[in-house]
Amino acid sequence: MEVRKASPADLQAVGDVTRSTIAAIYPHYYPQGSVDFFLDWHRDETILEDIEAGRVYLLTVQKGRAVGTVTLHEGEITRLYVLPGCQGKGYGSMLLDFAEKAVGEAYGKIRVEASLPAQAMYWKRGYRVVDFLTEAEGQGDVLCWAVMEKPWGAGKSKTK
Repeated sequence: MEVRKASPADLQAVGDVTRSTIAAIYPHYYPQGSVDFFLDWHRDETILEDIEAGRVYLLTVQKGRAVGTVTLHEGEITRLYVLPGCQGKGYGSMLLDFAEKAVGEAYGKIRVEASLPAQAMYWKRGYRVVDFLTEAEGQGDVLCWAVMEKPWGAGKSKTK
């Protein structure tokens, strides 16, 4: 198992992990218009821009199979996804441990804009809501999400 910086050659893997997870999980929490918004937001052009800026990491397992990804934008953790069939195996915790350490050590606090399905995980890790945002979508749906933060060192994971 390895968390490594993604390269442009990893674009398809990062996109597949991201969009497969959104397509499988988000319809349980959001109307289709919001799911479509998330899928469009994480299109290849956006992901490639982040890869080229050195912000995207990939979690690979045996034989280099990609199972998860995370993006670090300065003091914020974004685009943290684990393939639906690989969830519940500690991969998300491993990615979050990695991301929290990188962001926390550099900025002293960690920020996430958490989708509805991810909020419980962040609460358990010591994050607290500092803002709540909404955005109306073209199909009349309203996208809702929480901005969450925690100071570095608060609710740190057991993994070092």
